[in-house]
Amino acid sequence: MDNIQATTPLVLIAEDDPDDRMLIREAFEERCPNCRLRFVQDGEELMAFIGESLSDAQNLSPSVLPDMVLLDLNMPLKDGRESLIELRNIALFEQVPTVVMTTSESDEDKQFCLANGADDYLVKPSSYTKLLDAVESLQPYFLKNTGNH
Repeated sequence: MDNIQATTPLVLIAEDDPDDRMLIREAFEERCPNCRLRFVQDGEELMAFIGESLSDAQNLSPSVLPDMVLLDLNMPLKDGRESLIELRNIALFEQVPTVVMTTSESDEDKQFCLANGADDYLVKPSSYTKLLDAVESLQPYFLKNTGNH
């Protein structure tokens, strides 16, 4: 791995909606142009990527782990709730900030996620300007973690 990859934040984003993925990508490009984004479409793909990262981390270096996970709740195959619980049961991922960003405004969903290890819970913004603000608000999570796995 080169030095550029080691010092630029890797944000792993689990999002099944193609339009939301496009908007999130554009917002990150505008607010964090040096961020490396990796999108997965559902909880199963998320856990497969994490399995590969863990294998690489054990064989190479923990720096291959993402600096933050951005997790949608309502995904097919394995939803964000199941994925969050699995993620928090992996020792190497205990320190990886995980933020839930979902359409659900349910207090029950929010309490569940925070009780099961989510670092924050954000309702998906209703406008692109608010999405830009949300991405900016996430920076302390992935910037403090960069290079410090």
